[in-house]
Amino acid sequence: MADAQAISAPRKSSRNTAGNIAKKNRGWRVAAAFLGILTVALVFWWAPQRSTSGTEGTGQSTLPLETFVVNLNGSGQRAYLRVGITLGLARPLSRNPGETMPLALVRDTILSVLAEAQSETLLGGEGKRQLKDQVLKALQERVPQIAVTNVYFTEFLVQM
Repeated sequence: MADAQAISAPRKSSRNTAGNIAKKNRGWRVAAAFLGILTVALVFWWAPQRSTSGTEGTGQSTLPLETFVVNLNGSGQRAYLRVGITLGLARPLSRNPGETMPLALVRDTILSVLAEAQSETLLGGEGKRQLKDQVLKALQERVPQIAVTNVYFTEFLVQM
């Protein structure tokens, strides 16, 4: 009888071992599935959001321009404006060597608008916003082929 008990005892432990292995495998599968779902969720969460709205005014590409320095109209004082401008464009710049960017016309248009600015109005935030709007409107009228959608001031200094 001792032999029967000794034989049956290992069978119970072998069943428990097989059951434990199955439980451990199921636990790893659940953990792996959870990590997979978590990874997919994080990728979608942190992925850059692309806007489908065309009304935001942000361009697909930008065109940085050299710094502009102009004398300003003022109340009898000598004043000048130093401004860095980057243009937001509705479409990417052409890589075609046959198509050239009319930079001379762009710079001339901007200089024409900047030269009309009053030094007193540029010292306030509203004056800067109006200047941006005037530059944008002038570029859209005189150089429509580059499709400017926004004007960014990257540097702005009024010296009086």
